[in-house]
Amino acid sequence: MADEPGTQPNATLKINEVYQSLQGESTWAGRPCVFIRLTGCHLRCGYCDTEYAFYEGKRRSVDDIVEQTRQFDCDLAEVTGGEPLLQPAVHELMAKLCDSGMTVLLETSGACDISPCDTRVIRIMDIKTPSSGEAGKTHWPNLDHLTKRDEVKFVIGDEADYRWAHAIIQKHDLCSRVGAVLLSPVTAMDPDDDSELAGATALPPADLAKWVLDDNLPVRLQTQMHKLIWDPKTRGV
Repeated sequence: MADEPGTQPNATLKINEVYQSLQGESTWAGRPCVFIRLTGCHLRCGYCDTEYAFYEGKRRSVDDIVEQTRQFDCDLAEVTGGEPLLQPAVHELMAKLCDSGMTVLLETSGACDISPCDTRVIRIMDIKTPSSGEAGKTHWPNLDHLTKRDEVKFVIGDEADYRWAHAIIQKHDLCSRVGAVLLSPVTAMDPDDDSELAGATALPPADLAKWVLDDNLPVRLQTQMHKLIWDPKTRGV
């Protein structure tokens, strides 16, 4: 039998980890979810909390990853990274997860083209703010492909980030274009961290809440729920 369109014989992906936890962000927060973290990222955001995913991982077949994911008996999966769209076979993975009846979320930096994604995938696109150090990497044509099924996230490090995000939200009418616009305060980095990305400082959520309320901005403020439940440095949660 010929291969289905869009599939690759023996397609593989470099995978950092696969685990079940509670979804910590987005409008899906609090739901049990299987996370599939792909290895590799071409960005170096100053507040990154998954630097270990830049390099660590092993190559596995798409079918093997789908089988492991289904063994959790959970109907929600998130494909994340790193930046998962750097590996072309991720599209086959997401399609097969959708085919199996799962709801599939994609967490992406917004620096890669999202248009090839299966239309069943719910895309959560992070638009990088100035304090990330990667604001210039956004692939702006992605905004034309977003739908009411998708969500957009801004990680806010200071008031300048918030004002920048506010302007982008208004310029592109994001609150009407997508299902939710999410604003997240930068969370504290480990003061003893000596990694290449150490140095980001936390933004008090109350500050971000005040700016949102003062502007009556119709967005959703979120924190990283998993970091409130477990130690922020814990993997696999």
